Amino acid sequence: MLALITGATGFLGSHILRQWLAESHTARALYRSPAKLRLIADLPFEALPGDLDDVAALEAACAGCDVVFHVAAKADYWKDSDREALWRINVEGTRNLLAAAQQAGVPRVIFTSSASAIGIRPGRALADEDTAFNLRPQQFYYAYTKQQAEAVAAEFVAGGLDVVTVNPTVIIGPGDLNAISGSFVIETARWQWLLPSSGGGLAVIDVRDVARAHLAAVKKGAAGDRYILNAANLSYSDFFRLIARACDVRPPLLTMPDWLLEPTARSIEGLRRLGISTPLDADQARLGGKYVYFDGGKSERELCPPQIDIETSLRDTYSWYAQHGYIQRNWLTRLIGWL
Repeated sequence: MLALITGATGFLGSHILRQWLAESHTARALYRSPAKLRLIADLPFEALPGDLDDVAALEAACAGCDVVFHVAAKADYWKDSDREALWRINVEGTRNLLAAAQQAGVPRVIFTSSASAIGIRPGRALADEDTAFNLRPQQFYYAYTKQQAEAVAAEFVAGGLDVVTVNPTVIIGPGDLNAISGSFVIETARWQWLLPSSGGGLAVIDVRDVARAHLAAVKKGAAGDRYILNAANLSYSDFFRLIARACDVRPPLLTMPDWLLEPTARSIEGLRRLGISTPLDADQARLGGKYVYFDGGKSERELCPPQIDIETSLRDTYSWYAQHGYIQRNWLTRLIGWL
């Protein structure tokens, strides 16, 4: 089978490409910059220049494909100034890609959405595929664009295109060049017990399990359905304790009070607009006091269950970052560890 993978040069897309090729299939990958191919340079695939704005390139890339994995998205959602780009890439880019797939007669599209496109429930209740989106668009614009992209996908499903949507929770694991979710690990290794935790919780899954679910969706997914991909729901205190164990440092001692979360989020937005790295992004800070938990039972039953436990995933994540120079051991980290 021939697959087109958008976003194949990224964290999740590169794992999907590797697993797809390991099953003796063939692949095309759309890329914007040759420099971004380094993560997959060792793999045999057809590399096609183009992006989600390039309708002609998308139509050519879809021609003759048995399946399209639409993974590409703009995920640096902390940049308020990039809201136009978030909409253009995540919503209109999805529209362009699905139109190209429909024009080419592609039998099935696997669309990578996000668990953030699903609503959250009160307390520690688990959200499922039927939970309505209930985040404020102005505060969670990335999540809003993913929810709107799903609405676009629904339009194409109504028009006869076979689209299966998958909604991963927070993705961790080796190979996250941009250190989006991986910033949890990098900053815990740096700040150790000084890094504050918060009172809520999150849902998390290993990238290799997410890739496996994408491949399973090709044959097992129901057209027009969505599937939450989740391995574990963890309180932030438990999550950071596991990260600290993987990094061999002491876990955070401080818990941020809920009233401080919104001011912290606004401060983070300001710092990141100036190009200053922070341990958390603004959305994570805003949701820090809530238990953003999800029920992944449907995907476990109909696609495939996760195989990698979170502690193993975090160890692998730390090892990958250490091997690739992301973990800096200097006088400051040594001092914090000594205190």
